[in-house]
Amino acid sequence: MTAHLLDQWGRPVSRARLARPDGRAGVAGVRSPLTSYPGDGLDPLRLASILREADQGGPVRFLELAETIEERDAHYLGVLGTRRRSVAQIGVTVKPASDAPADRDRAKRVQDWLDLGILQGALFDILDAVGKGYSVARIRWDVSEGQWQPAELVPEDPRWFRFDRQTLRVPVEVMAGGQEEPLEPFRYVFAQMKAKSGLTLRSGLARVAAWAWMFKAYTSRDWQIFSQTYGQPLRVGKYGAGASERDRDTLFSAVANIAGDCAAIIPESMTIDFVETGNLGASADLYERRADWLDRQVSKAVLGNTTTTDSVAGGYATSSVHRLVQEDIERADALDLTTIVNRDVIVPWMQLEHGPLPAYPRVVIARPEAEDLKTFADSVTPFIDRGLRVGAREVLDKFGLSEPKAGDDVLTARAGPQAPAEGAADGAEAGAGGAPGQASRFKGVGGVLKRGEAAPGGERALHAEGPSTGLPGAGAEGADPAALLAERLAETADPAVARMVGQVEAMVEAAGSLGELREMIVAGFGDVDAGPLAEVLGQAMLAAHLGGRVAVLAEEE
Repeated sequence: MTAHLLDQWGRPVSRARLARPDGRAGVAGVRSPLTSYPGDGLDPLRLASILREADQGGPVRFLELAETIEERDAHYLGVLGTRRRSVAQIGVTVKPASDAPADRDRAKRVQDWLDLGILQGALFDILDAVGKGYSVARIRWDVSEGQWQPAELVPEDPRWFRFDRQTLRVPVEVMAGGQEEPLEPFRYVFAQMKAKSGLTLRSGLARVAAWAWMFKAYTSRDWQIFSQTYGQPLRVGKYGAGASERDRDTLFSAVANIAGDCAAIIPESMTIDFVETGNLGASADLYERRADWLDRQVSKAVLGNTTTTDSVAGGYATSSVHRLVQEDIERADALDLTTIVNRDVIVPWMQLEHGPLPAYPRVVIARPEAEDLKTFADSVTPFIDRGLRVGAREVLDKFGLSEPKAGDDVLTARAGPQAPAEGAADGAEAGAGGAPGQASRFKGVGGVLKRGEAAPGGERALHAEGPSTGLPGAGAEGADPAALLAERLAETADPAVARMVGQVEAMVEAAGSLGELREMIVAGFGDVDAGPLAEVLGQAMLAAHLGGRVAVLAEEE
């Protein structure tokens, strides 16, 4: 593959150098890993000097201070570790560039690489950028089998990387002799995760934590002095006017040593009193409250809240709301990390292997969105009952279920009211609600009026000169044609009405409350099929009209 490749900064890529374990072999070993511990004796002036130095492109002391804070402040280490681990343990998936076989094959190879755990194991180190503003990991490429593949993501000391002096935006590597060189293309994962907009050197959370840590160090020191001074009663020795210098030395030695040994020998003429200091509890609480307040500010900066790490008033409801805020930060970190990994690992890998491509497989670092399956089931069931066609495979995937195998016991629905069968022919085959075997709600004479044919005896009843005896149920004295027509109408309309009632019954079964039923009826009113009933009523009105005309003609004759 001879394609000319460029990195994100527009610099050409050297495949020969990348194929070596380290393009600058032996350089890293010359640089000392020792730190100067700039946090020792930190005061506001010194801290301001460290931060100003970082702003001007010299981040070494700031990065060393950030390490010191993580080592010495348990609270900052805890909340920062929580934020980093919450993202590092999220599952990683792969999306192919398209459904084309070649794109799916590339995605399959990326997935096989992910299964090795190389990326998952490096995510925590890459997320060091959350505190310091940026982090660096070196990619060791494996070409042993004639194919390119990331073999290792090695975390690098961020002190040996900074930004160019002109813009403070383009990263450079600091060599053993102090000279700065551009990053070797396709060699590094350079992660920038900003807590705020602006220059990367000023965007790390450690800048905020540094001030809180310094002030808490003052508070802790004063608290320790206070506890040492007033943690036990003040010891006072009294000596007489005639006491000699030696006597006073003896008394002072006894007073000074009594705290540790809880015993002393003094002359009988001397006395030792223990003086208690009042209201010590309120004074001690002041230091604790100040330290806790500083910790809460750090929690807000790192996690966006306090209740997920600190016990504060508000109860479960407040904690739940604050947890949602933390989840928002988690998603943002995962999105940033996804962009970084695709830009610095996946795209270079695919380009080294296949050359420039129109599109590339994409790794996605995201927690699956929780879905309320009960709400989904309650929402879709009424529509299924009303004829909506839903694929069983889609529903099974939604619930995380698999297709039953041959011989498996299969769960079935409980017996209950059924929706009317589509195209039910008559009331005997589909009774109330359209379910077979159910009794009809509409009583009438025997027989049904089917579409396209007249009711047995109906014509005779309408056109006879006298009372008809042709209809079932007519007595010897005959029957009123209007009454017989009404009975016939009721019987004939039974299936159509039952079908409509069945649709309403399905809504009743699915609704969880009267309010929900009302909304379902209003929403589904237009879907209720009144066509068959309208056709029956039209036939009945036509028959009644014709019967009336026959009756009028008979009276005139």
